[in-house]
Amino acid sequence: MKRQRLTMSQALVKFLDNQYIEVDGVESKFVSGMFGIFGHGCVVGVGQALEQGGHNLTFFQGKNEQNMALAAVAYAKQMDRKAIIPCVSSIGPGATNMVTACGCATANRIPLLVLPGDTFACRQPDPVLQQAEFFDNYGRTVTDAFKGVCHYFDRILRPEQLMTACINAMRVLTDPADTGAVCLAMPQDVEGEAYDYPEHFLQKRVWHIDRRPISSSQLERAAELIKAAKKPIIVCGGGVRYSGAEKELLALAEKCNIPISETQAGKGLIDWKHPLNLGGIGVTGGKAANVIGRDADLVIGVGTRFSDFTTSSKWLFNENRKVLGINICPFDAYKMDAEAIVADAREAVSALYDALDGYKTDYTNEIADAKTEWDAIVDDYYTKELPGGLNQTLALGIINEFMGDDDIALGSAGSLPGDMQRLFRPKARGTYHMEYGYSNMGYEVNGALGAKLAKPESEVYTFCGDGSFLMGHSELYTALQEGLKINVCLFDNLGWGCIENLQNNQGTDTFGTVFRARNPVTGMLDGAEMTVDFAKIAEGYGAIGYSIHNSDELRAALEDAKKQTKSCVFDIKVLPKTMTPGFESWWRVGVAEVSTSETVAAAYKDMQENIAKTFDY
Repeated sequence: MKRQRLTMSQALVKFLDNQYIEVDGVESKFVSGMFGIFGHGCVVGVGQALEQGGHNLTFFQGKNEQNMALAAVAYAKQMDRKAIIPCVSSIGPGATNMVTACGCATANRIPLLVLPGDTFACRQPDPVLQQAEFFDNYGRTVTDAFKGVCHYFDRILRPEQLMTACINAMRVLTDPADTGAVCLAMPQDVEGEAYDYPEHFLQKRVWHIDRRPISSSQLERAAELIKAAKKPIIVCGGGVRYSGAEKELLALAEKCNIPISETQAGKGLIDWKHPLNLGGIGVTGGKAANVIGRDADLVIGVGTRFSDFTTSSKWLFNENRKVLGINICPFDAYKMDAEAIVADAREAVSALYDALDGYKTDYTNEIADAKTEWDAIVDDYYTKELPGGLNQTLALGIINEFMGDDDIALGSAGSLPGDMQRLFRPKARGTYHMEYGYSNMGYEVNGALGAKLAKPESEVYTFCGDGSFLMGHSELYTALQEGLKINVCLFDNLGWGCIENLQNNQGTDTFGTVFRARNPVTGMLDGAEMTVDFAKIAEGYGAIGYSIHNSDELRAALEDAKKQTKSCVFDIKVLPKTMTPGFESWWRVGVAEVSTSETVAAAYKDMQENIAKTFDY
């Protein structure tokens, strides 16, 4: 057996450089680059291996470990999970900074490989710089924190352990039913230790992503359930995107006259203008999908994990409905007490198309009426100007209308994901990119870099509030460094407006959710509003900044930015509380059971009444 003597880090780099996937006969490179921030726990290990060369991995210099890992999540998502950018860090805070990004990846079923440095396996120099000591277990390190947010965790204590660790890491990263974050923790002494690695471990390896077919018995059960339904509704989830099943899903819907609703991850796969597309469903959904969904006797979930926002905390659908769950992941297929069809979405939907010959729903004018009404509501939000300043929904409409067919809209947290699921009109597949499984504030700007790396030919517009921008935007600097243009649409409403709305709607007065100075008289955060010139901050980084206070300024800025080659930040000062409301939906939050406030008590009573309308499982 031929062998090659390499350090663990050198072997890791060579292994990653030779990983490929094959989907439907198309082979592509799975790893083409690596994000990293070097510290003493990785710079002489993985850093040395990368600097030495002999590989085809592009190194991207992150500026914050969490943010570069969020960019990697966005890259994998935009690539439909067919490529990743691993992230390497030093030990201690550099490592634990990536824990949040791993939670984000796992919640969204997105592959992410993190390679944090760790303390010495030999323990000789302990405690080393940035080592947290645990008195109950000397072998525990801070990288154990990754176990709670990763689908696979391994700590490589000897260089030869890299082989089984890498194979298992790739097994999870390429598995559509079991993907998420993967952590390979690397003690810094082991990073530099050598081993005679067999050459077959280092050679090109192709991972085949085979489609799981629907069995004959599953097909029979699913077809029988649909044929018995008079007014079903389809919930199109992210699994439709990753399976590439949108054409088959639309063909099935058209054949049987079944309306389609969208989750955040499934939005943009079906043309919003299509007469069967009712748009977003659930808490951040629109009136059309929620009204039709409420009366449906069968909910056909395709590639959805049925989150509380999709089901309105299991409140939306009527008590007599049945559920059909089509999902490659068994964990998701069985949710909602569904008849579970564990299969690839495209394979399952294609088979159902043939099995449902002659079947039509009993819908008459309900779908068209609901869609016509909803389209008019969206038009109104997108064009109505309010006195006193620029309202959020008008600004969103102006940007949506301006964007080109292949431009990508990206978001994650705050009130904007709700506005966008309800109102946004994507113009092509893959141009609506919303991370809403984790609603990770800070994803927006950093994720825009990842999306741009995935699709450099497209303009990327990321939508965030001032709160999200303040939480994390370090990779704007990296975008400038890489010569990659991203467009940051920053909606400044002077605080966490979405949470202030939630607070007020549940009976509590505004407290801690608006950005105000400390009042020397009251001692509370109810002094002067904190005003920030985000355009000037952007200019300080070397980006193009625009200060925007009205619709004319926004339109002019968008036109000018189209001519620019550098990243642009649109500092859009919007009127607070000008986002969309809920439409025929309810969301369960933990309202205080006892309070001195009458409004809080009323909110608690309302919550109990709505809980009585939900279903349990």
